[in-house]
Amino acid sequence: MSDGFDVAVVCATGAVGEALVEILEERDFTVRTLHLLASERSEGKRIQFRGSSVMVRRLDQFDFAQ
Repeated sequence: MSDGFDVAVVCATGAVGEALVEILEERDFTVRTLHLLASERSEGKRIQFRGSSVMVRRLDQFDFAQ
């Protein structure tokens, strides 16, 4: 798949989620779309990924069919 993968990171604002996002970037994993998911408390926060700011969305409202 040359276009990359759609990746969802659950608990993206926690220590493990943040580490996973860093690893995806460091290893140049072929990500087409990065979905950052967390609780309602973290909704709207932004995390940097490859020079872009990605907004954290609510896990309980995410459609995993994406």
